[in-house]
Amino acid sequence: MNNYVTGAVIKTLREKKKMTQSQLAQQLCVSDKTISKWETGKGFPDISLLEPLAKALQLSVPELLSGEQIINANKAANILRSSIYVCPVCGNILHTAGKAMVSCCGITLPPLEAEEADEEHAIQCENMEHELYVASSHDMTKQHHLSFFAYATSNRFEMVKLYPEGNAEARFFYRGRGILYWYCNHHGLYCRRV
Repeated sequence: MNNYVTGAVIKTLREKKKMTQSQLAQQLCVSDKTISKWETGKGFPDISLLEPLAKALQLSVPELLSGEQIINANKAANILRSSIYVCPVCGNILHTAGKAMVSCCGITLPPLEAEEADEEHAIQCENMEHELYVASSHDMTKQHHLSFFAYATSNRFEMVKLYPEGNAEARFFYRGRGILYWYCNHHGLYCRRV
């Protein structure tokens, strides 16, 4: 992580929970003077206290480090408002049905922003009986390839993982209107309404 929790963040989060310095200190088994030092910038919490501090403030460690609590206002979790995250270190693909704080390999990941495809990243999409066939002529080398195709409808999110030196194609059971996503490891996320 390239951030560390600041005193201002600790104070703001503590006050939002309507806790006194003394109450927070009791939960962490430290003195209220220690909490005061953290909040005035005269010291920092030891790394071993980050998890208990986050728990006491009722948030995750990444939220504590960023100083931002993520509250999912999307209670219905509309699949068509999905967010997709890809870890640049390990290539892990993560999907959420609403706003979330997502981290992988020690990195807080931003949600990818899907764009309309240019000519190099165009796909062919064909409705064949009850299937949606998707293909691309994109390079599929180890250095430059499509990583996945995904199909989101109002009640489902399906993904087909693609591999270098394989075919850039996928089949989905056609479920009506939705959004197709595909991801290039060099150029990012693309989408198309179907």
